[in-house]
Amino acid sequence: MKLQKVAVVSKVGSKDSEKAARDVAKKFLAKKSIVYTISPIEVEGAKKIEDLAELKKIKLDLVITLGGDGTTLRVFRNLQNETPILTINVGGNRGILAEITIEEIDDAINQILKGNFFLDKRIRVVASCGGVEFPPALNEIYISRVNLTKTAEIEIKFQNDTVKQKMDGVIIATPSGSTGHSFSLGGPILHESLNVLIITPVAPVYRLASIVVPDEKIEIICSQDCNIAMDAQVIKTAGYEEPIIIKKYNKPAVFVRLKKRGLRQMSKLGF
Repeated sequence: MKLQKVAVVSKVGSKDSEKAARDVAKKFLAKKSIVYTISPIEVEGAKKIEDLAELKKIKLDLVITLGGDGTTLRVFRNLQNETPILTINVGGNRGILAEITIEEIDDAINQILKGNFFLDKRIRVVASCGGVEFPPALNEIYISRVNLTKTAEIEIKFQNDTVKQKMDGVIIATPSGSTGHSFSLGGPILHESLNVLIITPVAPVYRLASIVVPDEKIEIICSQDCNIAMDAQVIKTAGYEEPIIIKKYNKPAVFVRLKKRGLRQMSKLGF
């Protein structure tokens, strides 16, 4: 892998992550890379940009994230192409998506320069409503009722099947997101390489288990106004009985991996 252009992104508001980001930026500058940092991170010789969204305009070879899973999710949402990310857990709660710790960074850089790595591609999902497409999500899209005093009736359509029931909401999760909110609600853990989606009802009136379906179009219609949350970071809205379309995003998320591991996220959870 060529490391001509590298971006280094830290966890928002974390001093430990910001310090680690400055140290990592200096390491790549020493390798003669063009390095981009995100404000407020500033390193002599690096190019500071003010907003993460500006990364969409730059053709990068690699992005380094230093933080927890939230930082990684935020960065993927701001990359236009299949730019790979090396994830480093610094100050994250669990770091399920992380590949290494900060202590392993020197060895990781050397391994990448030698070509001793592989690319782990994960499917993402994207929601649209009223002809407007929202930002993609790596983990899940959560559709929930706005009116908390009345249970909504939610209709879920996929392929030629329809499920309709009263519930508080529904989660459409990817295999990467199977260990997140869907799992907390009783959903299955899936191998991260699978090209499927999980439909997990939230508080259905009658017991309705999670359903694993092909990664094809899913249509959701809610009897109330509802919120649409992408990776618990971006929230959009849909009106009463306004169809919400969820499908696989056309660009996968790409991770740089140094070690082969099966069910890596499950092992991070302690199983």
